[in-house]
Amino acid sequence: MKSKKYRKILLFAYYSILLHIPMQPFPGYMAGYYLRRKVAEKLLAYCGKDIVVKDKCYFGDGCRLSVGDRSQLGQNAKLLGTIVIGEDVLMGPDVVIMATSHRYGRIDMPISQQGEAEERKVEIGDDVWIGTRSIILPGVTVGSHSIIGAGSVVTKSFPEYSIIAGNPARLIRVRT
Repeated sequence: MKSKKYRKILLFAYYSILLHIPMQPFPGYMAGYYLRRKVAEKLLAYCGKDIVVKDKCYFGDGCRLSVGDRSQLGQNAKLLGTIVIGEDVLMGPDVVIMATSHRYGRIDMPISQQGEAEERKVEIGDDVWIGTRSIILPGVTVGSHSIIGAGSVVTKSFPEYSIIAGNPARLIRVRT
């Protein structure tokens, strides 16, 4: 296991420099992909082969994020909490995946003082396409070979081969 100091140095390098190296079509984008992947290999709970981490992708300290082979973490993505992403997953820009939330049950105190709700893991299967600006909320499982339409808010789980879209997301059809 890597030392805490080493992790802190890698996190500092990622969030202060590597996060900002532009992506395609700007010159040097391949260097950015390479360097972000190398740092991700050290920080993530699991990092598959040949992943792509696009610019401005935020994943906290990476300890609870697992990413399968050849998957892409999209530009400006926000990935918070325990998240498992399968192999060959495509992710558009501005995707938000959250396994965390706030408590809100008490009406006698502000929500900001009620603390975090229990974390609920998010799982994304293999060969899933997550469209631009989609939001996936805590506890959701998206089955393999599914498509999430741009701008969707995914509040519940869907089986394999689903095409889902909307707010809240609903099954549009099944890929057959």
